[in-house]
Formats: sequence, C-alpha cells, structure tokens
Amino acid sequence: MRAPILVLPLLLLLTACQGAVVKPDYDVSHDFAADQTWQWAEPRVEFRPSDDPRIGGELMAGRIEQAVAEQLDARGLRPVLDGKTADLQVRSYVLVEKRQDNVTTSFGGYWGTGWGGFWGGPAIQTYPVDYRELTLQIDLLDADTGSLLWRGSESERMSERELTPSKRDEQIQRLVSRILAAYPPY
Repeated sequence: MRAPILVLPLLLLLTACQGAVVKPDYDVSHDFAADQTWQWAEPRVEFRPSDDPRIGGELMAGRIEQAVAEQLDARGLRPVLDGKTADLQVRSYVLVEKRQDNVTTSFGGYWGTGWGGFWGGPAIQTYPVDYRELTLQIDLLDADTGSLLWRGSESERMSERELTPSKRDEQIQRLVSRILAAYPPY
C-alpha cells in the first residue's frame, strides 16, 4: 500500500521536469520521406537583433551549423554533394527578446504552535522582473522554389551570467535536438 503512495509524487516530479514539446509548423502536402539531401541557404544563421555581440558572431553560428548538421544526419538527411541539387535548404534564426514576468512573494501569517499561536495578517508583494529570452528557429525550405516546408523553434531564458564556451555548446545542442526531434513531422 505504501509503494503506490510513494511512487505518485516521484512520477509527478518527473513529469514536471519534462520540457515543453516542440510543435512545428509544416506543409502537409509535402512528402518529407522523399527528402534525402540538404544544403545551407544564405544567410545560414541570422541573428536578431544583429547588433548584439553577446549572441551573434562566427563562433555561435559555427555551433548552430554543427549541431543542425549532426541532427539532420541522425535523421537520415545528408549534405548535398558538390554539383548536385539538394532537396531541402536550411536556414536558422537566433532571436533575443526582452520579456517581463511578475513574481509574487508572500510573508506573514500564523505564528506559534497549537492553540497558543496568533495570526498576523499575511502580506503579498508582486513585482516585475525583466529578462531576456533566446529563441532558436530552424526553417527547412524547398530547394527549388524557396518556399517554407517545415519550421520549428524552441526558447530558453538567457542566463544573467556569461556562459562558458562549453555551456554555450550544451545550450545549442539541447535547443537543436529538441527542435529537430519533431522532424520529420510524422
């Protein structure tokens, strides 16, 4: 009898640790099973805002390009050979937006033990907290027409501290793998 009672909180905790499921948008008339090869569309990685040196640059673009190539390879898509035409073109966007969240704290209330305690009125305080959110978006385009076939994106709250290069690698790998886990869409 005790085992099911102890397992339930553990299951709830594990469920809370799950990330949000990426829900891509895609062209339902396209046969994704027929796609075998890909190439980068220019620009390969676009940063918005483009003037923020903390997110833009060759190092970050290289991380994204490597992670995308690895994930597409894991899904059976190969880079196009020189002189050949690809089935898909790939483009990525890194977007950083300012966000605001409201944080509520409460204090006060009941003090004491048993019937000998007393009640002090609780106080609730709500205040805004500004933060930045990083969104990575990956688009798969028809190589012949340039029309969008598949789009996936994932966001994370940016750390206030400067990340080390290895932590940046981990973040990009995590975002790209979450996004492309939803490809192909069936």
